[in-house]
Amino acid sequence: MDIFENNKKGSGFNILGGDSTSGHGGYGVGVINLDNISPIIVDPEEGEAFVDMGALHARSQVERRIRFKPDKANVEGGGKLYWLVWLNTERGTDGPFYSGAGAADMIINREIRRGYKVLPDHVNKMDKALKGKVEVGHMDDKSKGILRGFLKSHDEGMWERANEELKRQLDE
Repeated sequence: MDIFENNKKGSGFNILGGDSTSGHGGYGVGVINLDNISPIIVDPEEGEAFVDMGALHARSQVERRIRFKPDKANVEGGGKLYWLVWLNTERGTDGPFYSGAGAADMIINREIRRGYKVLPDHVNKMDKALKGKVEVGHMDDKSKGILRGFLKSHDEGMWERANEELKRQLDE
């Protein structure tokens, strides 16, 4: 008998592609659908924002080879601020639009390969974005400007149709 056989547990969390409510009513109904969410990394120091799908599994370009702890002392007084913004898009009658967004911070010290982030905060921000809520007002003004410019330049029409709360929080 395999030593792991007794410790097997059912999958408590499923991520499936496509529409999980497509009519069959069986396995997978009600699971989280991540087809419309994009992780955007905002780097205020470099003045840029970019999509990095690796962030869905905490494997973005900036997170690789970094050991994270939920204590800022872990970065030993140094480090670079990044924002991970979870952006959800939906399709309305007028076309696609930005519907929800949540921003969570990370501080990364590349020299010592350590970083600060609070994983539950990242998950909660992604959950809010998935539900069409917006929580980006706590970002610094420079980062908000970078994100606003990125979203506008990606698709002006999506920005025009965007959630009014998203536009309000990024214009503050």
